[in-house]
Amino acid sequence: MSNPISGFSKLSKAQKIAWLTKTYFKANEQATDVLKRYWNSDNELQKLHDDFIENTISNYYLPMGIAPNFLVNQGLYAIPMVIEESSVVAAASNAAKFWLDKGGFTTQVISTIKNGQVHLNFFGNTADMTAFFGVVKPKLIASISQVETNMKKRGGGLLDIQLIDSTDTLDGFFQLHCTFETLDAMGANFINTCLETFAQTLEREAKTYKAFNTSQTYPEVVMSILSNYTPECLVRASVSCHVDLLAQKDLDGRLFAQKIVRAIAIAKATPRRAVTHNKGIMNGIDAVILATGNDFRAVEAAVHAYACKDGQYSSLTHASVENDIFKMWIDLPLALGTVGGLTSLHPLVGFAFDLLQKPNAKKLMQLVAVAGLAQNFAALRSLVTTGIQKGHMKMHLMNILNGVQATDAEKALAVTHFTSHQVSHSAVIAFVEQLRA
Repeated sequence: MSNPISGFSKLSKAQKIAWLTKTYFKANEQATDVLKRYWNSDNELQKLHDDFIENTISNYYLPMGIAPNFLVNQGLYAIPMVIEESSVVAAASNAAKFWLDKGGFTTQVISTIKNGQVHLNFFGNTADMTAFFGVVKPKLIASISQVETNMKKRGGGLLDIQLIDSTDTLDGFFQLHCTFETLDAMGANFINTCLETFAQTLEREAKTYKAFNTSQTYPEVVMSILSNYTPECLVRASVSCHVDLLAQKDLDGRLFAQKIVRAIAIAKATPRRAVTHNKGIMNGIDAVILATGNDFRAVEAAVHAYACKDGQYSSLTHASVENDIFKMWIDLPLALGTVGGLTSLHPLVGFAFDLLQKPNAKKLMQLVAVAGLAQNFAALRSLVTTGIQKGHMKMHLMNILNGVQATDAEKALAVTHFTSHQVSHSAVIAFVEQLRA
């Protein structure tokens, strides 16, 4: 077992790597070579990447693919996707093509409100806390006047502050629930700065409030932080058409529509299915979030919390058939940004935004929701017809071949062979071994 190291962050990148290889790889040069292979040959670009996070030693590449032919509100888009999983981009592309001549995708931003809280301890008289809030609220709002100057110029800023009595869930627990409009910025830094300013102002003003002085009981700030749960920052994406247009090979359109509706009903009924159902949706969403330099962890947390909003983890998508019209839709809480952070730093993020025709935050919300809906439709289409493995394993074939270092000639023969044969790991290995024998 190695000894702890002091001052690691102060070492140069070369020194960090030297320590790592000496400590964990017995100075094996192959470990260093792997790291260096992923350095960018453009030194300025590499320096940019090095500065994104702390203690950088290399870059970790993920493929960037394109899903074309997305008709969204009658506009045509090619959607960038960054993901390592086989068949995701192909599935999105197939769904886009399927709906291209059926009206495409329709989207609507329902609301764009973001929020954060100042979490408080107060074990005194609730009436005193309520009265104090009525007095201090205007001062809280005034305290961020400089912080929100630029945001207000763009049409955003603080919307409201509410005092929430949460003592029924936790003894002595109160919150300042604050809502914001941050426009094209995700707004985390802005919101957190506002919340911390509120906290300082509240504690300062509480010291001179007569009722608190009399009782010698004061509100205490525990923490001030934005919430990544944004159910008021909501977008909807949908598709619809006559059931006759849904006909599949050997499957009537009406029956296909019923199968999709039933599959979603099952995902609503049982969390075990809903988790996998929603994971497939997030394949599409996360891929676009990554491509556009947004925070996929925040999006994941918000979306999965939203899937529990009715008391049980459930499907994010919905479907119906009424008067022979099939409709499928998704509502998602998406707090996204098109300015700030990596959105203005990473060159490939810049490429992604140019490809998407420079969307604002609302348009990006819509395109991300479309990617999630498309992914779910493609998955359900496979599940209720041919099964998920047929298409997935075909796309996974190249990964298996690369795993056994297949040559280009072996890959070509394998692709031809498995066009008409079932793909499995053992079957591919056996085929390659037979070729080599």
